[in-house]
Amino acid sequence: MTTPRPSTPSPGSAPRPAPWIRTRLRAAPLGTLLAAALAFVAVLLAAALPRAQDRGSDQALRAFLHRSGPIATSLLATAPPLDAAQGPEALDETLKGLLARTGGDFDIVRDEVVYGSRTVKRQPLVEPELTSPSGIPPGMSLLYVRQAEAHVKLVEGHWPADTPAPSADAASGAAPPPLQIALSRGAAETIGARLGSVLKTATVTGGAPSAEVVGLFTAVDETEDFWTELGCFNRACEHYTGDKLSWDADAFVGAGSLGRLDSWGRTAEDFWRLPVDVDRLRADRLDATSAHIASYLAGPIAAALPVETRRELLRSSSRLPELFEEARARRQAAAPLAAIGPLGVAGVAFVVLCLAGALTADRREAELRLLLARGGSRSGIVGRLLGEGAVTVLPAAAVATALAVLLLPTPRLAPSLLAAAAVALLTLLAFPVRAAVLLTPPRPVARWRRPVAELLVVIATGAAVLEVRRRGVAPAGADLDPLLVAAPLLLALCGALLLARLQPVVTGWLARAAARRSGLVGFLGLALAARGAGAPVRGRSGPSVLPLIALLLAITSGGFGAAVLQSADSARLGVARLSVGGDASIAAYGRSPLPDGLVKAAGELPGVRTSVPLWIDHDSTVLGTAQGPTQVTVIVAEAAAYAELSRALGCGSFDPALLAAGGGGAAGAPVPALFSSGLARQAAPGTYTLRPGSGGELRTRVAGVIGCTPARPAAGAATVVLPAGPATAALVRGADHPNRWFALGSPDGARLRALLGSALPKPSAPAPAPGSVPRGPSTEEVYPVRTSAEALAELSADPLQRSAEHLFWASVAGAAGFALLAVLLRLTRTLPERAALLARLRTMGLRRRQGVQLILAETLPQTLAATAGGALVAAAAVALLGPAMDLSTLVGASVPTGVRLTAGPVLTQALGLAALVAAAVLVEAATSGRRQITTELRAGDQS
Repeated sequence: MTTPRPSTPSPGSAPRPAPWIRTRLRAAPLGTLLAAALAFVAVLLAAALPRAQDRGSDQALRAFLHRSGPIATSLLATAPPLDAAQGPEALDETLKGLLARTGGDFDIVRDEVVYGSRTVKRQPLVEPELTSPSGIPPGMSLLYVRQAEAHVKLVEGHWPADTPAPSADAASGAAPPPLQIALSRGAAETIGARLGSVLKTATVTGGAPSAEVVGLFTAVDETEDFWTELGCFNRACEHYTGDKLSWDADAFVGAGSLGRLDSWGRTAEDFWRLPVDVDRLRADRLDATSAHIASYLAGPIAAALPVETRRELLRSSSRLPELFEEARARRQAAAPLAAIGPLGVAGVAFVVLCLAGALTADRREAELRLLLARGGSRSGIVGRLLGEGAVTVLPAAAVATALAVLLLPTPRLAPSLLAAAAVALLTLLAFPVRAAVLLTPPRPVARWRRPVAELLVVIATGAAVLEVRRRGVAPAGADLDPLLVAAPLLLALCGALLLARLQPVVTGWLARAAARRSGLVGFLGLALAARGAGAPVRGRSGPSVLPLIALLLAITSGGFGAAVLQSADSARLGVARLSVGGDASIAAYGRSPLPDGLVKAAGELPGVRTSVPLWIDHDSTVLGTAQGPTQVTVIVAEAAAYAELSRALGCGSFDPALLAAGGGGAAGAPVPALFSSGLARQAAPGTYTLRPGSGGELRTRVAGVIGCTPARPAAGAATVVLPAGPATAALVRGADHPNRWFALGSPDGARLRALLGSALPKPSAPAPAPGSVPRGPSTEEVYPVRTSAEALAELSADPLQRSAEHLFWASVAGAAGFALLAVLLRLTRTLPERAALLARLRTMGLRRRQGVQLILAETLPQTLAATAGGALVAAAAVALLGPAMDLSTLVGASVPTGVRLTAGPVLTQALGLAALVAAAVLVEAATSGRRQITTELRAGDQS
């Protein structure tokens, strides 16, 4: 048996060196995972923010257009009929031509297109048996609408015929047959028509046209967009000529009567209502969509459509261009708040990525210098570091981008990809760039570089603040200026640079003061904090200022944005309360009084703090002013309660003592009154005669002037406030029975409505107005109940506000997380040196609790300084930039420009982030620090 001989290795089979990247990644698996996690989170936020902004903008645009109604969001085309013999096919052909020019930037909801032909003017029906409330006959217009049968349900008769009726022989002089019409059952009952009625109108050229009711119908769904502004179909409409009432009722005709419509109303027109598909409109494509629709209405498309449809007088109209301009202005007004949060988190994330790269380079500096000493080139080393980062960062960035795209679907992909690529590139280059700087041969440090850089930051901040104060954050008609929105972050950067200069000095003073005390922990911790804040590390400036910048950026952006939201919420609540007249109100129909006992019962409901009954009349007159008799609104209320209501609403506060002598003064004495500011400019101090609209007359004297009153808060309204009491009640008819009720507190609207229903006598209805037809209105129509909570909910329902707020708070959370990560990275950087120091101190008797206290004493000064500095900078940002902020869009109503500086929002952001950082530092000190100390004690001093 032959024993195999060992093979001799050939020169070419020598073991190859292990791959660099795989070796490095295996050598530090935890660091690799943390780097991938940081890249994943940063790229995910960068990719998600543009998509969240797009989704919020699109939802806000669509909700705004939906609230405008189907007519405002439709294209309306009209044209005279082609000829008397045209049929439905001609309408269909024109519709095809109109639809052919749509698509692309906007689409039409084809299933909801309404088109046909109609008479231009309603004609009076001269049948004597029809209902004529004031002696005026009903009016009727006739329409032919394609597919109208699909929206109605016949209850009697049949639908008008689609084939033309045989025409009468002109030689015989016989009248043409009546037009066949379908009338709604409700309208027929109102005007007194029935199935088979022949309705005649006034004589016109060619005879007196007539119409026969051949069918009665009801609508399948009266709320369907099909019926919007189509006419008076489902019920008759009230029509007033002065104070005289008449009825208007419209009817459908069939295709057989299409050619005879002009005989009814003298003039007929064809129409096409094309509803734009609002749910497919995009905010980022709004300019292109607006240009396309403008061309459709009065541009090249509008010029081509008459030729293509063979209708020379075809005209198109729409309110969409106006709505687009309003939507664009709303988006521009809300853009600053929507941008402050993302810019804040972007700034903090940039600082954290730079800090992570700097700390990684410092940790591996010895390794990199060894490679350079053994013949490696700077470019080769940086290339290997780029390879390491690519293996770690790029897969995490790709997964994060794909996740953002899947979780937030939007049509636009480019902004998300660009943002993700920029952040991934920054994450990839942070460490290699810092390593290249470390490996650069040392050069003399120019002392002027840092002061010049700081001076440039101060100049840029001052220019941004001045521009904001001069032009506003979002100048009218202009897109968002990033420099103006970045002004709060520039202020935070200035504050961080100033604090970085001051903190070592102040901390050094505190350390010297602590040295004179008996304890060691405080002095040593403050000394370490002072050294870490200003001393060089290994001959180079340490990155300790970066966590400070991150904390100040997070606190300032969060505090400033929170102050803006707080001001918007406060202004929204003020608008809601002012529109209601308090926190709750009940009004009576006209001058009718509220039901007996309602005021007392409502004032005793839970949540009602102040009950204010009053009597109001809008038809009173003041005699003797500079302009002669002046129509005013008179308000009679109990002085003290009404003064409290005015003070709580911030509307025309006054001293109730001014009206104290009014309720029970001497007979014949003038009653003191409060005149509105506009009325007071026409009335000098003195006595005037007041004539209420309900009858009576009294003499009043001007006891004071108010700029606003809760019962009539309209700007420039002429109002007179009188005190309630026997004297006023004796001279003003009905003033002793209130017709309005206001309340302060937190009353429940459902309870108020239930109380109102139980307080009404059965039956109950106000006196009808002159010339009206008696009818049975609902309780809510006769005695409308309103609460400030319901009004506030209506104002807060705008998706534009909600999307801006949600995006801001999400950004605040992201900025806080990155700021916390910056502090933890700083702790990680100093962990080996700190652990070695604590290990030495432990051998000298330092207790474990004292070690935790030492770590806190070293770390918390910077956190506390950042908290105080961030709060001050945020307050300064609100004071400097707040007056230029227009909150009307965020509020939902027109409000004065400006953001109020309140301590709550700023302190909440600052103290909340400080508590989060302190808790993280405490946990880190109690866990990782203990393990590192144990390792140092076992291994010995490795320094």
